Parts: sequence; structure tokens; C-alpha cells
Amino acid sequence: MIQAFEWEKPILELEAKITELRQFVDSAEMDFSKEINTLERRVEKLRKEIYEKLTPFQRVMMARHPKRPTTLDYIDLLFDDFVEFHGDRFYRDDGAIVGGIALFEGQPVTVIGPQKGRDTKENIARNFGLPHPEGYRKALRLMKQAEKFGRPIITLIDVVGAYPGIAAEERGQGLVIAECIEEMSFLRTPILAIITGEGGSGGALALGVGDRILMLEHAWYSVISPEMCANILWRDSSRAAEAAELLRLTPTDLLKFGIIDDVITEPLGGAHRDHALTGQQMRAFMRRYLAIINKTPLDQLVEQRLARFRKIGQFAEKQLAEM
Repeated sequence: MIQAFEWEKPILELEAKITELRQFVDSAEMDFSKEINTLERRVEKLRKEIYEKLTPFQRVMMARHPKRPTTLDYIDLLFDDFVEFHGDRFYRDDGAIVGGIALFEGQPVTVIGPQKGRDTKENIARNFGLPHPEGYRKALRLMKQAEKFGRPIITLIDVVGAYPGIAAEERGQGLVIAECIEEMSFLRTPILAIITGEGGSGGALALGVGDRILMLEHAWYSVISPEMCANILWRDSSRAAEAAELLRLTPTDLLKFGIIDDVITEPLGGAHRDHALTGQQMRAFMRRYLAIINKTPLDQLVEQRLARFRKIGQFAEKQLAEM
């Protein structure tokens, strides 16, 4: 059974009535098809109205749904002949980031993304999807390999942030995130970045330097999570919904600011309700944007990549009036 959100309760009540009517029809052999069809239309209309008016924090909660597809789910849905690579050739392998080579509609590509667990055991093995420095070093190793062999890079981003532990900082967490951003900026191979769920802090930015950046409809992307933002601003994490409004982290906002290039529509009710349909939607967008960046000369690709990130954000100088 799929976990429901608070705002979905009116839908669940109608669906329960439909189920009750169907059971009554089966037992009493009475025809309630007209009533059932009417209720089904009401459910569809209500679901559309609710999901068109989600608040930014409700979208954050959608991105965190435990049944939402993970990186490995998308790899199964979108790619063929995936071969996973392990280790950073320095310290160890980090299960919180997966990466390797695969075929996307016959074209060899390198795929990299954070990986969350489905249950407690897997979450512990994956460090709850919070990458260590060695995870980013592994990602960087695979990116350099992709550049060497001329393979496009596809990053699938779903991470609330890099692991903030003391040991991770001692092993150079901040430095390796900065190195990923720098190296990706100059890689001479096409890069397609897709925010599939959470896109939080340096954990996401380290994999987000792309020639094209796409985002699923119910994903979020920000330099900080709403809870951490609320904690810093007001010392009150319960004001996360208010912080989410201020952070402008939704796909609509980010598309308007020119930070992302397109929004991938999810099935009504979210990607967790239909993995296969979500994969079909992603495939169509990936095909379109890969075709564009694959045709772009490498010198021009790198130049455009640098330009797009340099123009993010605006500032103005203002002189104070003389006293």
C-alpha cells in the first residue's frame, strides 16, 4: 500500500467509497456502475486540483516519499547493460553513490547518482543516501573516464546533502565537492543532469554542473534544506514550510530563474504512483536533450556551460548618499 499524505485524505475517502460500492455490487449483484463512474470522475478532478496547488514544502515532502524511484530504479527503467564500478582508488567504496557505464538507446553513457535505501538495512548500507568524500571521488573518477572515452555523462540527483560527519570533513568533504564542481565545469564531454527527487546543498551541486539540467515536477533544488534554513534563520526547524516558500526551490521558480532547462511531468499523484510511466517521461526528455548536446562541438559546449553558471544570480551596486 502506498503511503498517503495529509492533503490526499479527501481523495482516499472517495476511493474508499468506490471500493465499498464495488464490494457491494459483487455481493448483491446490483448495478452501481453509474454511481461508481461519477465518483471516479470526482476523484480524478479532485486529484488534479490538489496537485496543481501544492505548496513548496508539500513538493519537498513528495520528493521524500519512501516509494519514490531511486537511482537504481531509474537505471533499470532507462538503461541497458549497466555495469557498476566501485571505489575511489584512494580509500573505499561508498554505497551512497552508484555509478557505471550503460547503454541509453544504444549509445554508451556514464551514469552516476546518489542512492537511498528502501529499508533500515539498506539505508545503513547506503548511509541513508548521504555520500562520503569517497563517493564523490568515485563519481569524479568515472567522469574523467567518460571524458577519456567520449561518453556523455548522465547524473541522476536525489540527495538531501553530503554526509556532514566529522570523519567525512577530515577526509576532505568540502574540498572534493569543490573539485567535482570545478572538474565538471571543464569536462570535454556532454553532461545531462536530472534532479529526480531532493536536490540539497553541496551534495547535489557536486553532480549538478550540466550542459542541460532537467527536473522532475515534484522535485526540489536548493543550497540548503528547508529544515536547516529554518533552523539557521529562526532557530526553529518547525518553520520549514515558511523557509521552503522563501527558498524558491520548486521547478517553476528555478525554470523562471534560468537555473534549470525543463520540467519533466510526473504521473498524477507523483512518481511513486507509477515508476514505469515516470521512466517513459524521463526517456523522452533525455532523448531530446542528449541529441542537442551531442551535436554541439566540445569547445562550444564547455564555453556555454561556463557561461550559464557564471550568469546565475544577480547583484547591484548602490552608492550611499553623502551624509
